[in-house]
Amino acid sequence: MAQTLYFPLLLIALCSISECVQRQYHFINENKNWTEAQSYCREKYTDLATVDNMNDMIQLNKSVDANYRAAWIGLQGTNVYKWHWSSGDPVFFLNWASGQPYSGDNCAVMTNGKWFVGACTATWTFICYNMSRGLVFVNQTMNWRDAQSYCRQNHIDLVSVRNQNENQQLEKFINDSQTSGSSVWIGLFSDPWQWSDQSNSSFRYWKTGQPISQTNEHRAAVEQFSQGQWSIYMSNNTNNQFPFICHEDKLIVIQQNLSWSEALRYCRQHHVDLVSVQSVEMQYKVMIMVKLASTEAVWLGLRHSCALGIWFWVSGQTVCYQNWAPGNGTSEEDCEPTVRSGAVQSGGNQTWISRPETDQLNFICRNY
Repeated sequence: MAQTLYFPLLLIALCSISECVQRQYHFINENKNWTEAQSYCREKYTDLATVDNMNDMIQLNKSVDANYRAAWIGLQGTNVYKWHWSSGDPVFFLNWASGQPYSGDNCAVMTNGKWFVGACTATWTFICYNMSRGLVFVNQTMNWRDAQSYCRQNHIDLVSVRNQNENQQLEKFINDSQTSGSSVWIGLFSDPWQWSDQSNSSFRYWKTGQPISQTNEHRAAVEQFSQGQWSIYMSNNTNNQFPFICHEDKLIVIQQNLSWSEALRYCRQHHVDLVSVQSVEMQYKVMIMVKLASTEAVWLGLRHSCALGIWFWVSGQTVCYQNWAPGNGTSEEDCEPTVRSGAVQSGGNQTWISRPETDQLNFICRNY
């Protein structure tokens, strides 16, 4: 039996939110080793495929137009373990108990508001999150991987905790749902895998029993007859010649300093449009992209209407999701001597700011 609680900081329920897929996937039906496939993708597209979430995984599977046993993607083994959220949220906040984390185990449980590492094979109850229902307590004991699968199949994912306020809300929810002091799985895990394009994506879609081991020579491949789930293969094994999947970024940072109107014209002539940010997920994509910028802020497709006193996206969408820095994004903008447009800060928390449209900044275009 599952209990739920509305958790506003985890929900993106404003207006109509479309699914956000950052990349276009291309299946290349040529057998190559992983290194050859990587070189091909970097020459023809952006890189070997990176996957951020189940939406991406669905699109990746749709890109495949042939029968195959396995196909390379961009995930490669390393010697460095990092903590990730199962949902793909960036790890900005940690709330470890004293003496935690220690090496050896790589999944996290929450007990009395503090986090502890636990063997991923141990069984605990767990918390999912759901876009419409919020937090969902699942009163069944499962290991971490099975709990993750349950949440992804029935809700969205295991819960992420992004700040102290969310941690306090989750602690209260757990105490209201079961006996105080009990441990529950949250979505935090550690692994040594890295994407070829250096993306921080924490999404994993391993087949049951995978990965059974990991070295610097291991690479991930999707398997068609496992519904696109992943297995590992040795990249230096001459028998491992597979087709592969490349990705092409849907967003691109243009490192030219242009006014907002010039940036808009450039994007529409060379790509599709200046980027619109309509969800937390798309904001995370933008946060990754702005690291490539050479200016302190980067133009978005945000425009202020002096006549109507509103902000709007040039794509025609309403500004539903918002990420303004304090004091920015008000309806009462100073329209003299020039109209204001919206930019995202390159540093700090990458929040949005209002700037005169004549400022010379880098900008982000979208390709699709």
